[in-house]
Amino acid sequence: MKVLVPIKRVIDYNVKARVKADNSDVDLTNVKMAMNPFCEIAVEEAIRLKEAGKASEVIAVSIGDKACQEQLRTALALGADKAIHIETTAKLESLHVAKLLAKLVDQESPELVILGKQSIDSDNNQTGQMLAALTKRPQGTFASKVEIEDGKAVVTREVDGGLQTVSLTLPAVVTTDLRLNEPRYASLPNIMKAKRKPLDVIAADSLGVDLAPRVELVRVEEPAKREAGIMVESVEELVNKLKTEAKVIS
Repeated sequence: MKVLVPIKRVIDYNVKARVKADNSDVDLTNVKMAMNPFCEIAVEEAIRLKEAGKASEVIAVSIGDKACQEQLRTALALGADKAIHIETTAKLESLHVAKLLAKLVDQESPELVILGKQSIDSDNNQTGQMLAALTKRPQGTFASKVEIEDGKAVVTREVDGGLQTVSLTLPAVVTTDLRLNEPRYASLPNIMKAKRKPLDVIAADSLGVDLAPRVELVRVEEPAKREAGIMVESVEELVNKLKTEAKVIS
C-alpha cells in the first residue's frame, strides 16, 4: 500500500508571530520555520503503518517555494521513502492546494492519503475534505486512531459528542488530530541518510491548475492586549463587580 503525506511549512509553533507594520499580513522576515505539527503527526502515522507491514511506501509532498525542501528532508529523515516538491511562489488557498494534490494523486495512485486536519497558520481545516471530494474518495477526518484491515481504513474520529468510528473502503483520505500519536525525533544517522533519498521537483504550472486568487486578505491584526486583573477582598465584592462592572451576571 502506497501512502501519500502532504506536509506544510509554517512558522515554528514556539515563535510568536508578528504582524507587518501596514497590517497587510504576518511578517515572516528572519522567522524560524518548521513542519506544521499536524503534518508531523500524519508523517508519523504513515511511518508506523509501514513499520507494521501495512504500507509499502511513504511519499511526502509539499507545495510552495524552494524553502519547502527543508521540511521534505525532515520527513525523509523521519522515515519517508521519497519526497515530491510541487514548486510555486504563488500565494495558495486551500482549494489550490487540494487541486494540486488531486493531480498528484492521479499520478501516484496512493491507496491512502494522510494529512494534518489543519495548519497552524491559516487554521482553515479545508484541504483534506476538498481533496476527498475532488478525488471522489471516502474521508475520515479528525482521526485519533487508524487501523488498516481487509482493504479498509477503520478510523476513530474525535467529534463534539465523543468518538465516532467509521470504516472507509480504500483508497481513502484521512486527516489527523492531535491524539493520534506522538511524533518521533529524527536521529542523526537518518538525517544523513535523508540527503541521499529521492526528492523530485514538479513545477506547479505543469499540473494545469488555475492558481488565481479567489480570497482577498483584507487586514491582519494582533489580538487585543489583555488588561491586568484586580484583587477583591471578598466574595460579595466579586459578585458586585461581576454585576455592575463586567455585567456578566444579573
